[in-house]
Amino acid sequence: MKRTILFFISTLLLTSISCKEAKKETQKEQLEMVISDSLKWSDRMAQSIMKRHPKAVQTGNPNKPSWNYKIGLLLFSFEKLHQETGNNLYYNYVKEYAETEIDSSGTILSYNKDEYNIDMINSGKILFSLYDKTQDTRYFNALKTLREQLKGMPRTNSGGFWHKKIYPNQMWLDGLYMGSPFYAQYNTRYENGDQLDDIVKQFRLVYQHTYDEETGMLLHAWDESKQMDWADKETGKSPNFWSRSMGWFMMAMVDVLDFIPQEHPGHQEIVGYLNQLSSALGNQQDVSGLWYQVPNFPTKEGNYLESSSTCMFIYAYAKGVAQGYLPEEYQSKAESAFNATIEKLITVDTDGEIHINQVCGSAGLGGNPYRDGSFEYYIGEPIKTDDLHGLGPFILAALALDQ
Repeated sequence: MKRTILFFISTLLLTSISCKEAKKETQKEQLEMVISDSLKWSDRMAQSIMKRHPKAVQTGNPNKPSWNYKIGLLLFSFEKLHQETGNNLYYNYVKEYAETEIDSSGTILSYNKDEYNIDMINSGKILFSLYDKTQDTRYFNALKTLREQLKGMPRTNSGGFWHKKIYPNQMWLDGLYMGSPFYAQYNTRYENGDQLDDIVKQFRLVYQHTYDEETGMLLHAWDESKQMDWADKETGKSPNFWSRSMGWFMMAMVDVLDFIPQEHPGHQEIVGYLNQLSSALGNQQDVSGLWYQVPNFPTKEGNYLESSSTCMFIYAYAKGVAQGYLPEEYQSKAESAFNATIEKLITVDTDGEIHINQVCGSAGLGGNPYRDGSFEYYIGEPIKTDDLHGLGPFILAALALDQ
């Protein structure tokens, strides 16, 4: 009996050691991997990310796994890359993150619905295809949890979702990307599309209340109460343009249109907004092909050509043309911007690993320390390499152009 127990324990130890060694060997292979320059840019970037971070959760804070919109943005691009290539490396990268963050019952572990933060909805978009492929109820239960958040989200008096519970009465351009494509996909798939009017209304409210007549662009945010220090006391508008906020809004429009039928009046309404903002942004495109962090002050000291917003615009332009929402002229604008991104903002290591530079780390309004929405504030935020805000949009842009 003792001999049997000893044999069993020895076998367990050897198996454990063997598994650990296999894992180390896999990680070593990833670190030593050479990324071929014959691959498309989308694959090159995805494999560079996987080389640096064998698990998706490591792309954020490796010491604190989290359900957040930035990893969701990255993994949405991996999902699209898997759909395009059929390469299961990308699918498994997405699935492992979901399994880390969602327990067997469907509880999202590092998420608190009661915070009513619309950013937290964005990662939910990866769950639709995971559920379709696996039929694992954990993913459907997590989807329902995120839908419940939207049902309970506080709203402005005019019916728009607050950006966060801690930012009362405020709608930010960012929030339309974080919430609306998920809302539309869930509603058309599981609720017979009975909330499409409400989804279109979110775009209408933000567009009307952030629109600038002089430039045709959209300001970063709107405070319906006009109480925030950054808000104009007559209009509630924030004081400056921020390219990435318009990038979020552009991506939100081309993605939400996937779920709003052409016969719905809101479809053409959003296509109209897309064309108007695309034209305004086209007027701000630098001769290099890129866009500045604060697009309407290209020569002002401290301003810089910013990569995440540029990639978002490329994606929206290219997808807009492909879907017939935008005129053909935007294809050439997207291509020139992508070529400039490769030339000026991408660096390549000797082993083929690629990096994206000049990414604005983060920007917002209000909070503590206080963010006043000034030009100086937007250019003063940290500028990073390989920040998640730039990685996902780069892959999406490359896929949209088949580069």
